[in-house]
Amino acid sequence: MYILASYLGGGPMTFDQYIGMQYDGDGERVAAKIVIESHHCNPKGNINGGVLITLADNLATGAAGRAYFAKTGEERFMVGVDLHAVMLANQQGGSVRALARPVRVGRRITVIRTEVRGDGDRLLAEVTTTHVPT
Repeated sequence: MYILASYLGGGPMTFDQYIGMQYDGDGERVAAKIVIESHHCNPKGNINGGVLITLADNLATGAAGRAYFAKTGEERFMVGVDLHAVMLANQQGGSVRALARPVRVGRRITVIRTEVRGDGDRLLAEVTTTHVPT
């Protein structure tokens, strides 16, 4: 399945591999983490907000594709057409983990909500994305 292609190896490095995403979900949930390194941080040492949004967006796209396939049996790439992020906290170093869950899965539109949590399970961001099949 194309959703798994980005982390099963082979071929050129994908963007999620480039930023250090490590997938750890199972058949029921879609999850990933990033171990924070200096290049993920802003000049003050906090995680750059773009890292949190990127983690959520990449994970949500895969979750949307997986949910759409489960509903329709069709493998389609799910293009994100809207993203709303609420940045609630930040941290320095450590790791961040995201968990994406479908809110609505339809033939024309799929909505995914992703929580990004930091060390100590602290909620750093909530991201809601809307996807359409192509």
